Amino acid sequence: MSSSGIAENAAQQESEHEGTEGSPDRRGLLAAGIALLACFGIVGYGMLDTDEQPKPRAVPTAEVTYEVTGTGTAEISYLARSEAGTATVEKAVALPWKKSVQVPLGKAPTVAIILDGKGGQAACTLAIRGKHVQRATAMGEFGRATCTGELPPGGGQG
Repeated sequence: MSSSGIAENAAQQESEHEGTEGSPDRRGLLAAGIALLACFGIVGYGMLDTDEQPKPRAVPTAEVTYEVTGTGTAEISYLARSEAGTATVEKAVALPWKKSVQVPLGKAPTVAIILDGKGGQAACTLAIRGKHVQRATAMGEFGRATCTGELPPGGGQG
């Protein structure tokens, strides 16, 4: 091949090389691919970052007022939000006693009293959102009484 033929062939190869690698279409695709990978990396990092647990949704509640009247001492158990369905028990409580708490909707607010060995008489009352629901009386040694109400499941007014 002559020297002019070699130069011509090299120029042709060079122009073919520029036509494929240096084209604006490929550079745009490359830039878009890099940007897409960066986005996936950020999202993936956020999904893998599990130091902080998701916050539990707030459970709707209603205000419940428990009251025990009478004289002497009694053991009182009642349901409130923080106990997750188990009763709180207060022993040797001097009467009268009153407590307002938040109870999750769908749970049955309950207050129970047990008189001590000296007996006597005491009454429990239960009010939901300020409305009287139930009253019960305990009499005598270790007398018992329980007041229970109904809270609707969900956001209804009771």
